[in-house]
Amino acid sequence: MGLRVKKCEHLAAISDVKRARAYECEECVKIGDSWLHLRTCQECGVTLCCDSSPNKHASKHSASQKHPVASSAEPNENWMWCYIHKTISKY
Repeated sequence: MGLRVKKCEHLAAISDVKRARAYECEECVKIGDSWLHLRTCQECGVTLCCDSSPNKHASKHSASQKHPVASSAEPNENWMWCYIHKTISKY
């Protein structure tokens, strides 16, 4: 039996990928903390730190705001992540 991969309607709905306005986590800047990698919310455009960072602001934002998709804000990375379906897509 082959592996079935569910198509994610959240990722499929993104036609114009939002890019980071600045290379910083907006929430970490407010509290004077640091981050490792950044993700940009595809719903509202906020750029926040990833789950490898101590504060995990991007996933907290996704859960609290019900914004399912974030793209990598890292240079030369072209992928998006759906927090609901735990699915990745290149663009």
